[in-house]
Amino acid sequence: MSEDDGSLSEDGGSDETVRKVEPSRLPLPLTPPPFENFIPEGDTRKRSVCRSCGQILYQNPRIVVGAVCVMNRRFLLVRRAIEPRIGAWTFPCGYMEMNETTREGAAREVREEAGAHVEVEDLLAVYSLPHISQVHMMYRARMLTPDHAPGEESLESRLFEWSDIPWDDLAFPTTHWTLRDYARADGRTDFAPFDRPEPG
Repeated sequence: MSEDDGSLSEDGGSDETVRKVEPSRLPLPLTPPPFENFIPEGDTRKRSVCRSCGQILYQNPRIVVGAVCVMNRRFLLVRRAIEPRIGAWTFPCGYMEMNETTREGAAREVREEAGAHVEVEDLLAVYSLPHISQVHMMYRARMLTPDHAPGEESLESRLFEWSDIPWDDLAFPTTHWTLRDYARADGRTDFAPFDRPEPG
């Protein structure tokens, strides 16, 4: 949900006029509320609006954060234990949690999926994926120790030489893009975060 609050009609029940209120102040319904799609007053897009209380259910893109973690020119990858792409390799990444920064989220994902502790460095890439309503923010990170171990969402964790990375068994297009962009930025700090490659 976005930072915009829910909304409630000015008179407490009008279907025509809505105003914003704190979602936490709305009473919890005993039965699922009747949401309908229409353009609320002051908006330009159709939203899911509760006809009982006027609350607007905002649906916004989700943010995925991750880090390419390196120790002595070796790259930390994990083999996924969950769908989608169970058994395929990726670097640690996942959805942001509430009340954390993107760097904090990337470091947390590394701890959870690979049992490693890292210093998250500069932002490497930002990939917009409108077809699945996601934005992926990928960082470079330095492993503080060589220790790593698979977490609950990983079957295996391993440090790979660049030439040994299982390119044909990487989990997602973004896994390929990020590793390739890491190579493009290797040894550089004077670059803007990379974007997704042009199709074709």
